[in-house]
Amino acid sequence: MCNLYRMTKNATEVAQLFDVAAEIGSNAGGEIYPGYSGIVIAGGKVETMTWGFPLQRKGAKGQPLKPKPVNNARTDKLSGPFWKRSFTERRCLIPLESFAEAQGKKGAMTRTWMTIPDVEVFTVAGIWRGSAEWGDCYSMVMTDASPQMSEIHNRMPVILTADQRETWLDGSPDDAFELCRPFEGLLAIDRTDVPWAGRPAQSSML
Repeated sequence: MCNLYRMTKNATEVAQLFDVAAEIGSNAGGEIYPGYSGIVIAGGKVETMTWGFPLQRKGAKGQPLKPKPVNNARTDKLSGPFWKRSFTERRCLIPLESFAEAQGKKGAMTRTWMTIPDVEVFTVAGIWRGSAEWGDCYSMVMTDASPQMSEIHNRMPVILTADQRETWLDGSPDDAFELCRPFEGLLAIDRTDVPWAGRPAQSSML
């Protein structure tokens, strides 16, 4: 599952790339982890939201704990109560330059980055909702891995091509769900020796 992606362009640059408006004061960039602020495209504009839906938790004695950011939504769970309304009513695009997965032995994992060759910024499927804890927040939609991606992980983000974005944003839930399939294009894979460090322990997928 994706717990790290890179987006270095600001809201104005993203708005220009995708011909939408930029919400005043909206900005985020760099390496995005669950619980961080990230840029999304929703309602015809670029906005900043928190990556991850808050999941309430309780301790062993019933005491409330800090909410957990659920940053990835499995396609086979979109009809469940945690995701259904957001999927049917509030879909968004998540612009990014690359996404990462951890590879290697436990305790010595390194970052492997995936990009699309010759594409400056691409989009993956997202859903969003408001929350009392963090304001507007979003989650990335994950599907089965493509043959190329399966060498790294068994799931991958739903990558949307330019001709699919309008359907994801404004099409019927059935039409949008048809897009939730492995990417058929080519990925550029960069296996680095950079340690998989700093990943938040609270990130998760439902």
